[in-house]
Amino acid sequence: MIDFSALGWGNLAIVLVFGYLLGSIPFGLVLTKMAGLGDLRSIGSGNIGATNVLRTGNKKLAAATLLLDALKATAAALIAHAVFGHNAGLFGGFAAFIGHLFPVWLGFKGGKGVATYIGTLLGVAPLMVLVFAVAWLSVAFITRYSSLSALVATLVIPVALWILGVEEAALVTAVMTVITYWRHKQNIERLIAGTESKIGKKG
Repeated sequence: MIDFSALGWGNLAIVLVFGYLLGSIPFGLVLTKMAGLGDLRSIGSGNIGATNVLRTGNKKLAAATLLLDALKATAAALIAHAVFGHNAGLFGGFAAFIGHLFPVWLGFKGGKGVATYIGTLLGVAPLMVLVFAVAWLSVAFITRYSSLSALVATLVIPVALWILGVEEAALVTAVMTVITYWRHKQNIERLIAGTESKIGKKG
């Protein structure tokens, strides 16, 4: 179990609020508006993440969105750890993940969280980013499904952390994985129906 007492309830509240607000910054929406591409929410899936930014045809903006969405979670984790230590970084990254999914600025309608999931790992367990990448790339190479690759990778992470004995991180990432699956429920339905788009598919 996670020891909340070591951090303190007051400090925990600060970490969660700070992480949530940082995670709520909709970089995809901000970058596309600054580039004069209109409201990202009216394009493609309406999602604010890098995948939907890519549908604008601007690969650089999509890459920047992916990077910034990841790094906001990394920043939340690293800053929280530097200030409060112990499990604060884990909670900061988790709060940023939740903030990205349910941003207060956008009526709590945000992204799917894969980038902030990776960013959290980068802040609290950097080696797991490599594990995530290997799992994602392996599944993508075999199936050509980006969504399935993300689903498998997020499932592998808490198992790997548990095997390594990092039980607190395993528990938090397991919760993040469950939420990720819930956010990808439409993708899962399409995967089951065989109608999910593959990587590189046109139109």
